Amino acid sequence: MTATSALSLPRTTATAARVLRQLRHDPRTIALMILVPCVMLFLLRYVFDGSARTFDTIGASLLGIFPLITMFLVTSIATLRERTSGTLERLLAMPLGKGDLIAGYALAFGAVAVVQSALATGLAVWFLDLDVVGSPWLLLLVALLDALLGTALGLFVSAFAASEFQAVQFMPAVIFPQLLLCGLFTPRDAMHPVLEAVSDVLPMSYAVDGMNEVLHHADLTAAFLRDITVVAAVALLVLTLGAATLKRRSA
Repeated sequence: MTATSALSLPRTTATAARVLRQLRHDPRTIALMILVPCVMLFLLRYVFDGSARTFDTIGASLLGIFPLITMFLVTSIATLRERTSGTLERLLAMPLGKGDLIAGYALAFGAVAVVQSALATGLAVWFLDLDVVGSPWLLLLVALLDALLGTALGLFVSAFAASEFQAVQFMPAVIFPQLLLCGLFTPRDAMHPVLEAVSDVLPMSYAVDGMNEVLHHADLTAAFLRDITVVAAVALLVLTLGAATLKRRSA
């Protein structure tokens, strides 16, 4: 029986449930997704123990960046492992479309991202005393969208890797340029005009900008709404591309 093309909620949720059951038996992956961002924020806070203002300046940005990076790594490797083991080929031989599969993975890892983002945001705001002018719930919203973006990027690049090592190699190509150009190290308008123009089309730039809007403004701003819309739209676009480029098995 061939895979169907229509997106189905029962098939999508069944796929998500299967992925979550697998994750439940993989405590190392769960620790990487949920605990690593918290540990990194904790270390960062006490690296700048003598300069709380520095932590306030970059902590919100990294609250969005850390979940994006960890979800990218875990999702790309987990999806690739499914393909190289032949699981994807068996699943797609059933009445399960590529859209169902990608949506199911996104739903499963999105559920983990909710937990990850909630823990990291709570740790930063209520334990590490991150000074935020806006609502912590808006920080949580941006952190969650960033984690979902990392999930989408991981699902997408896994289609182009033939091994787990190659999946990890995509990180310098996909993540590092965004990390350098997102405004974390220097304001984007202070960069060379060419680099500033490049940063304007990178989703991590809007993730950082969204965090900074919450950091400095008590109310919702038009810039914040623009930033979260861009991050969500890019995540949805990348998920769609991931479904279109998904291969059943490695070459």
